[in-house]
Amino acid sequence: MSTHPLWRPYEIPDQATTDAAFVAGTEPRNTTGRITVVPYDPSWPVTYAELAAAIRHALGDQVVALEHVGSTSVPGLAAKPILDIDLVVPDPADEASYVPALERLGYTLRIREPWWEQHRMLRLEAPLVNLHVFGPDAAEPRRHLMFRERLRSDAADRAAYATLKTDLAAQRFDRVMEYNAAKAALIYAIYERAFAADPQHPHDPQPLENTSDRQEP
Repeated sequence: MSTHPLWRPYEIPDQATTDAAFVAGTEPRNTTGRITVVPYDPSWPVTYAELAAAIRHALGDQVVALEHVGSTSVPGLAAKPILDIDLVVPDPADEASYVPALERLGYTLRIREPWWEQHRMLRLEAPLVNLHVFGPDAAEPRRHLMFRERLRSDAADRAAYATLKTDLAAQRFDRVMEYNAAKAALIYAIYERAFAADPQHPHDPQPLENTSDRQEP
């Protein structure tokens, strides 16, 4: 069986693992119980360009790569009004090399996951930004780009993802992780189609019913 190098088994982190990643010691509760999903805003890429310029100016050579990812990077896609940005630095574990400079821009370190490709996440409140930090060897930024390009190019997957998010926005979620878990099966399926369509890497589809790692949300 051929497997795409960016493939990962279907999995949903448990609450204890999620809580352990937060610098504060626990994932904040969603006080309203609702996830806000809004129609695509054409100002999002403009805002990203401004944020990216500020990050590059603040970090200089520490910026190995910088990309607008997530739903706000896909024209026409409904999204939570929070920009997701992937920042690749030489060594995410060396927080002193980038966190203080980002703090001066208003970012706050929220998540530290050394067990998951040394991922860090910093939050900016105005505008709302989740800044994800990875190292040069991490697979996740490449996965994010593949997912972004799939949604940009495939109208059916884009529509399915938009419909799911809009439907979920009408439900109650005490934590954002619960909302993300509810999207996990469709996200996995979209990745499967993206991998199968990649001409550079053969991939035999591995639907959820064939994986041993399936967990129910």
